[in-house]
This record gives sequence, structure tokens and C-alpha cells, in this order.
Amino acid sequence: MFRALKVFNYRLWVTGALVSNIGTWMQRVAQDWLVLTILTNHSGTAAGITTGLQFLPIVFLGPFAGLLGDRVNKRRLLLCTQTAMGICALVLGLLVVTHTVELWHVYVLALLLGVASAFDAPSRQAFVSEVVAKEDVPNAVALNSASFNLARLAGPGVAGLVIALFGTGPAFLINAASFVAVIFSLWRMRVSELQPVVRVPRGKGQIREGFRYIRQRPDLMMIMGLVFMVGTFGMNFQITNALMATTVFHLGPGEYGILGSVMAVGTLAAALLAARRKKMRMLYIVGGALAFGATVAVAAFMPSYALYALALVPVGLASLTFMNACNTTVQLTTDSAMRGRVLAVYMVVLQGGTPIGAPLVGWIATEFGARWSLGIGAVVAVVSGLVALVMMNRRNHVRLRDQVRSLRPFAVAHAAGR
Repeated sequence: MFRALKVFNYRLWVTGALVSNIGTWMQRVAQDWLVLTILTNHSGTAAGITTGLQFLPIVFLGPFAGLLGDRVNKRRLLLCTQTAMGICALVLGLLVVTHTVELWHVYVLALLLGVASAFDAPSRQAFVSEVVAKEDVPNAVALNSASFNLARLAGPGVAGLVIALFGTGPAFLINAASFVAVIFSLWRMRVSELQPVVRVPRGKGQIREGFRYIRQRPDLMMIMGLVFMVGTFGMNFQITNALMATTVFHLGPGEYGILGSVMAVGTLAAALLAARRKKMRMLYIVGGALAFGATVAVAAFMPSYALYALALVPVGLASLTFMNACNTTVQLTTDSAMRGRVLAVYMVVLQGGTPIGAPLVGWIATEFGARWSLGIGAVVAVVSGLVALVMMNRRNHVRLRDQVRSLRPFAVAHAAGR
């Protein structure tokens, strides 16, 4: 389960990422709480716009960022992007603690954070393939998810406590400090032990080449479609959990933070289960989407805070199973020279739908109630999973029919010989 941790550079990477991700989850909770309860009167639309602005840049910059990741040293690029994200957190924290923050400040800094993240995400995903050997990539990807969700287990709860005791400003400052850990881990890596891929030379039409590669891969097209639908309309828990805690159950920041931690119990369990798998199947992707929709539907009907929190455990288990299967399949089945560009498109599809989905889900929650925003996401996930299942079965039948046809001449010749 933990074989990738035998690699020194990976141990450094995953440890630094764990510390940084705890800070990131603290900022997510603090940012939503700042917008919902301090800068607005529980406006789900404003919270959705903030989240949307944070993910908008990847829509426009993602393909170029992926190409840049294929061209340059990923480790050096990550040092720059992580530093930039830390500065964004520091500025927002200082604005809050000096009592000068306004809603437009949050919007601008969310957009700037999104720009840095757009360049960071594809290279960070692809960098795993340079830190460990190919046979350990599935395990490393799963352990990355485990680290991320271990941080998700701790971060929201710590954030709720910090907000309740000191306010949102210190939470942003703690996140800024946490970036030092991942920057230090990148700086201290043994460069000679990395396994960098051959960098792509400059040339014309390289971004179009990446899109053409994806179009020629039906399996990648199906994954992209599923990720877009589920990610855009189903995975907006920053907004839905905040609104469920405040408008449905009428609770405070501590209880909101606990929801994120409880959900992380399920995602952490899914990550550890994924770390035991040596092969990835499309069934995990489709099944994960269907299970995600079903569990979110159940959570939407929970009558009390305690039952809703309990329902988030299987939601986390299903969502991480789905996302980890998609991520690992894309990484392992993509040519190394194309990996940065393909992962960039994957991140665009995953996060690029958020500028559409987050404000829409926030508006639905504000106008019709938080339960409706959960229910619509559940329906979209189930329908998308069923469509993908039909497509996968149809493609398998076609493949089987082609194989039978190719074998028929040999069977006839063999019968004639007898």
C-alpha cells in the first residue's frame, strides 16, 4: 500500500504537500465563511462567484500551461507557482486582519490564485511520473489522494476552530506559511534521482496536437465528459456544505468545518483502497460516478445535522474512487510526450466547469434551498454515469464483434484443413 514511500524524493514531496494541503483546506473554509457571513448576508451567489473566479483562469490558460509543463523543468515551474499562491494567501490574510477587506478584494485574489493554480495543476499532476518509476505511478497517485484527504480531514476542523477563536484572517496567514513546506520539499529533492521525460521542443500547432490526440482516444473522451458533468454540477461541497450548515441546520463555523473533516473520512478510505490496486479499470470510473450520485441523493434528504454528516462519509468514498480512477487512467494511458497537455485539458474539464457550476449551484441553493442544489448534482451524476455505461458497453460489443470477424477466416481455414 505504501511502496512509493520507499523513494526519497516522493517522501519529501508527499510530506510537503500534506502540510500545504492542510493550509489550503483551511483557506477554502475561511474564504467561504468570510464571503457568506462577514462580507454578505449568506449569499450563495457571491460564494459561487468567488469559487468560479478561482477556477476561471484554467479554462483559458490550461492548454498553454500544459504545453509549458511539457517544455520546461516541472520542478522549477512548481517552485514559482507555489510561491505565487502563497503570496495570494498572505495578502488576503493581511487585508482581513487589518479590517480593510472588501468583497472585490476576495474576487481579485481568487482570480489571481486561479491564474497561479492554472499553471501549477498540470505540472503538479504530471510531476508524479517523474518522481517515481512507472510501475509505482498508480500507488503514488493514490497516496497523493490519501495525503490530500488526510489534509482535508484535519484542515476544515482546524479552520473552524481558528475562525471561531480568532476569525478568518489567521486561517489565511496559516495557509500562506504552509506553502513553505512544499517549496522546501521541492528545493531539497535529489535532482539526480528524478526521472524527467524528454522535453517537447518548440513547434507550431502543439496545443492543437494535444486536442487531436484526445479526440482520437474514445476512452479519454468518455472520461473527460464524465468528469465535466460530475465536477461541474456535483462537486460543489464548498458551497453546499456551507449553506447546509448555516441555512438548513442554523449552525456555526465549527460545525461547518466538521462537515469537511467527516467527508474526508470517506475520501481517505477510498484513497487507501486505491493504493492497494495495481490495475485500474473503466468500471471504477463509471461505478464511481453512479455511486457518487446515489450517495449525494441520500445526503440531500437527511433531516438532521448528525445524519447529514454521517451521509457524507460514503459521498467522500464514492467521489474519491471516481476521481482517483480518472486521474490514474489518464496518466498511465497517455504518451509521456503528451502527458502535460492531456492532463492540462483534464484539469480544464475538471475545474473549468466550476465557473459555470458554482454560481449556478449557489443560485439554486439561495433561491430554492441547499437540498435542491445537492439533488440536482446527484441527478446529473447518475444520468451521466448511465450514459457512460451504455457507451462503454456498446464499444465493448463492437470490439468483440470485430474480434470474432477477424477470427472467422482462421476458423474456416482450420475446419477445412481438418
